[in-house]
Amino acid sequence: MQSITLLAFPLLFTACWLYTVHIQQTRFPRLQNKKICLLIAHPDDEAMFFAPTVLALTRPKLGNHVKILCLSSGDADGLGETRKKELVKSGILLGLRREEDVFVIEDPAFPDSMTTPWDASKISTLLTSIFAPNILKSSSQTAPTASIDILITFDRHGISSHPNHTSLRLGALEFLKSIMQRHSGWQSPVTLYTLTSTNVLRKYMSILDAPLTMLHCVSRKTRAREGRDPSQLFFVSCIEAYRTAQKAMTSAHKSQMRWFRWGWIGASRYMIVNDLKPEKVV
Repeated sequence: MQSITLLAFPLLFTACWLYTVHIQQTRFPRLQNKKICLLIAHPDDEAMFFAPTVLALTRPKLGNHVKILCLSSGDADGLGETRKKELVKSGILLGLRREEDVFVIEDPAFPDSMTTPWDASKISTLLTSIFAPNILKSSSQTAPTASIDILITFDRHGISSHPNHTSLRLGALEFLKSIMQRHSGWQSPVTLYTLTSTNVLRKYMSILDAPLTMLHCVSRKTRAREGRDPSQLFFVSCIEAYRTAQKAMTSAHKSQMRWFRWGWIGASRYMIVNDLKPEKVV
């Protein structure tokens, strides 16, 4: 009897996992035919935190074009050139169309630092120059335009409270404000989604956090949001996609695979589960 119970547990666990993936893929809203930018601070952020999002949004049938913009090469240990190449390899593993869809910024204004936050106005200026370079020249009587539809980054807590992570949200919000500054009354051409930070317990619950996250998302579903994009995004990776996310770390980001990273890729819910909320621009 005990052996049957031990055998049944992994089968039940796998069945629950696959059922959660099915619910996510069939019952929750998706982004389709969008130009999407994932804004990250360091090479490996895309794999350690956003892999479920990137893997879901790059599915060919959705027609999205996903790019990654990384604001540093992660050169704190002198491995900047290596890490840039690793980011490109990881991006391709996660489904990006081509290597040219990965951009890495090297600017003294954005140092790879555990203690130094980045200036939000400088991030905003950079994003404007890349995605809306003509916004200041456009007439206030016409709708503002940008070369992307969706911008995705960390939330106010940055998952780990890393100052580089938390700075990205502030810079992204400044960017959206600058787009709309002379275009009041129009809808923003870019929707900003941020990745939800959780407490430490949930952070290391792996797939077991998926049902809890799904319940949270369902409870928010009735809170409709004005505009064309979903009021929330929820992604759960299947077993194969989870292994791809792990490979993006172990095969692509080899320089970063220290002992504690193995614990992260084995236990972190962010390797399997992502939920994102739209940010309101005030």
